[in-house]
Amino acid sequence: MAKYLLLKHYRGAPAPVNNVPMDRWTPQEISAHIQYMNDFAARLEKSGEYVDGQALAPEGTFVRYDGEGRPPVTDGPFAETKDLIAGWMMIDVDSYERAVELAGELSAAPGAGGRPIHEWLELRPVMSEHCATTE
Repeated sequence: MAKYLLLKHYRGAPAPVNNVPMDRWTPQEISAHIQYMNDFAARLEKSGEYVDGQALAPEGTFVRYDGEGRPPVTDGPFAETKDLIAGWMMIDVDSYERAVELAGELSAAPGAGGRPIHEWLELRPVMSEHCATTE
């Protein structure tokens, strides 16, 4: 099994096909989207492929260590980047191909007008231990 992180973006990814910002969706469209996400996660829980997932608020704070005995340095609450993560889902699957298949399915969550968003999801493998190489 290999773990992959599926990242949903508020901005920074290529534009989805159904490119209507969520703040312009009706309450019913938002509910349908959330239900799709929950149903998708529940199905993956049953197959043993779901690890965890969360939606993220658009605001956040960067924090940095600034030396022994000094308080952490913060910058925010606005991210200084054009990329902003909207949420994530961790999956544990048998292959990269299965991860791509699930990411494609998740990309079809409904959006405005009840039509699939066809959003771009970032698929990132979780780093694992590498075998030591010998010369």
